[in-house]
Amino acid sequence: MIEDFRLPDLGEGLPEAELVQWLVAEGDTVALNQTIAEVETAKAVVELPSPYSGTVTGLHAAAGDVIEVGSVLISFDVGGADAVEPDAADEAAAAAPAAATPKKRADDDAETRDVRDDAPVDEEPATPNLVGYGAAPRSSARPRRRARVLPGAAAPTDTAVLEAAPHDAVALSEPDDVTLERPRSTPPVRALAKKLGVDIALVSGTGHTGLITRDDVEAYAAHVDAPAPAERSAPAPAAAPSHTDERVVRTPIRGVRRHTAEAMVRSAFTAPHATTFLTVDVTETNALIASLRADRELADHRIGILAVAARAVCIALARIPSLNSRWDEAAGEIIEHRYVNLGIAAATSRGLVVPNIKDAQELGLVDLADAVRELADTARAGRTAPADMTGGTFSITNVGVFGVDTGTPILNPGEAGILALGAVRRQPWEHEGGIALRDIMTLALSFDHRLVDGEQAARFLAEVGGILREPGRGMLHR
Repeated sequence: MIEDFRLPDLGEGLPEAELVQWLVAEGDTVALNQTIAEVETAKAVVELPSPYSGTVTGLHAAAGDVIEVGSVLISFDVGGADAVEPDAADEAAAAAPAAATPKKRADDDAETRDVRDDAPVDEEPATPNLVGYGAAPRSSARPRRRARVLPGAAAPTDTAVLEAAPHDAVALSEPDDVTLERPRSTPPVRALAKKLGVDIALVSGTGHTGLITRDDVEAYAAHVDAPAPAERSAPAPAAAPSHTDERVVRTPIRGVRRHTAEAMVRSAFTAPHATTFLTVDVTETNALIASLRADRELADHRIGILAVAARAVCIALARIPSLNSRWDEAAGEIIEHRYVNLGIAAATSRGLVVPNIKDAQELGLVDLADAVRELADTARAGRTAPADMTGGTFSITNVGVFGVDTGTPILNPGEAGILALGAVRRQPWEHEGGIALRDIMTLALSFDHRLVDGEQAARFLAEVGGILREPGRGMLHR
């Protein structure tokens, strides 16, 4: 019996996703809940587990295709086995009509043929775990994948590896009765391999259970790039002028970059932005941070100026709640939040993302520092959950880490304010009636002028600046 698996709602109503890569091929035997593909939404890279046990009979999209929720993604021959029914949310997503039929894989033509592989595949019973409900558990027994023979090739070649490679893959020389297994690696490692021009299929993994690590990729690249002795001694020929060199690089607008652009345009042309600035002496805050870092009991916690500012923002939002509100045009209401989902802007290789810390007002300084660190590490790895990218009520962007003094940040849609932290600089400053070298920082607050008046914005910024100037004041507030 053939079962179609449609792309489910990956969380928070996202309408589409881009297929990053297939982890299975036609003819593969797939276990229940086995990861079959990686897809990238506007917010995160997500591993897609299989809701069926059976044989893959069709892949209805290729790497790079943008697929609408509800479109058929993959087909299985379940052979009469009990299929796992998606939950109600997935059924609703599957019912959504597709606007266009994704293109077929280029290698799914009559000229390709499967190499027979009758080796049994171990399967373990597992609880269904669809996207949006946590990562799929991995089995130690991974099903082996079938090899394919391309027209004119002398040996079986894994077409999934060819599709993922940034250059022409080297033909493999295994005999016909050998089954190839896809190398195990993580998305950041594959991105590094692509950047270095390394075919990851040729790299041997030294990590746990054969996982390919960054060190493996870098070592392979260094070995391949090392010139032979004759090459080192030979003079380099003069480069001939070329009139066909590409002078521009074209990159498709998709994923995080497209989502960020759409959100910023929507915010800039919907909410009337205004920005106010305050320069603050943060010498005492830096002294506090230095003393906390010197405490052995806090050695495992990375407490910095961002964590202190986050705590100051939570305190100030409780005192000036208009900065923690939302304009609901449809309902004709202003919604004031009594909690703080604090967004922290993170620069990643995929673009700018702003995941948020839920109920940040409940966290103390140490817990906030840990939450900020975990949030940033997860975002840079491309593993932020879609739920953590929505529902923010106020955001912070730390442009100071790039040596920038200040800026005028654009609001996240649906939020009333965003605070930019500038670089901390040692400079002469008035102190206790004289001039002294002090640590100085500039704060910039952008706000939605529909929700926040200039007086409220100034009071909020002064409140945050006052805590950074005298961090002991933070002890007076819950």
